[in-house]
Amino acid sequence: MTFLYPAVIAVAVLLSAAAVAGYVGLAKRRAAALEAAGFKSLGKRRHLPYALILAAVPVMLIGLARPQAEVAVPRVAGTVLLAFDISNSMSAGDVAPSRLAAAQQAAKGFVEDQPDTVDVGVLVFGSEALLTQAPTDDHAAAIAAIERVSPSGGTSLGKAILVALGTITGKPVNLPEQNGAAPDLGYWPSATIVVFSDGEETGGPDVQAAAELAAAAGVRIQTVGVGTAKGGTVEVDGFQLATALDETLLTAVAQVTGGTYYAAGDAGALAASTDSIDLRLTTEKEPIELTAPFTAAALLLLTLGGLLGIRWHGRII
Repeated sequence: MTFLYPAVIAVAVLLSAAAVAGYVGLAKRRAAALEAAGFKSLGKRRHLPYALILAAVPVMLIGLARPQAEVAVPRVAGTVLLAFDISNSMSAGDVAPSRLAAAQQAAKGFVEDQPDTVDVGVLVFGSEALLTQAPTDDHAAAIAAIERVSPSGGTSLGKAILVALGTITGKPVNLPEQNGAAPDLGYWPSATIVVFSDGEETGGPDVQAAAELAAAAGVRIQTVGVGTAKGGTVEVDGFQLATALDETLLTAVAQVTGGTYYAAGDAGALAASTDSIDLRLTTEKEPIELTAPFTAAALLLLTLGGLLGIRWHGRII
């Protein structure tokens, strides 16, 4: 506990000591006078009302010293990276108006629901991954980055995870060579990666290994499956290609890092799925002023002392 005006504590000690000494002297004189007059002493109980009133003095003075204590306050905080699959398959219309458009809409709602203590970043991934908005508490900037997303190319979820980890740790992250030691990324438990994808991987770094790196760094990956098992078709270079949601990879990635896979078969379900994404609670120490509790305690002592004084002695003091 700290005090904004610590000098008041010294005053409280001196005044309390003077008040106690004064009462003890007064009580002795009263007892001697009663004994000389032939009255029987009321016993130690008679001191209780006065003891309560005297105890209120230092408590009230401590309150005037503006005491403060640091309290661990739980709060949602940290960094969230939204990773959008922008491969050609995300233009499929099995989720109206398209997989990518539905993911964008759901992600914007997710960002709008986050407190200012959460920094939100945006990255897109096809055959390569690119950070389009560094994590920021300016959620309007994150939403603007989401709105700029457009589909093209293949899918490399492994690359997306590595770029996300590089953003979180502030240094490039690559998978170790065969039989090589995994890089030490530190521990980042307040960071979360949220992946919006249909799960159709077309190549790139090993996704499982990338997810294990994230897990070792304490980074949780939440995955949101965009699309339907029935699937749809997309036109690529004049060809009609069938595409369907593949939940297996997305589920595995989430499980490796302690995250959760959320299935979303239509735009409404996709929007609802982002409401279920849980971010980690952290605790931060915040100074809490305790003047009010001390003042309340002093008033309670004064009230009890006064009531007992009136009941037992017919007066407060």
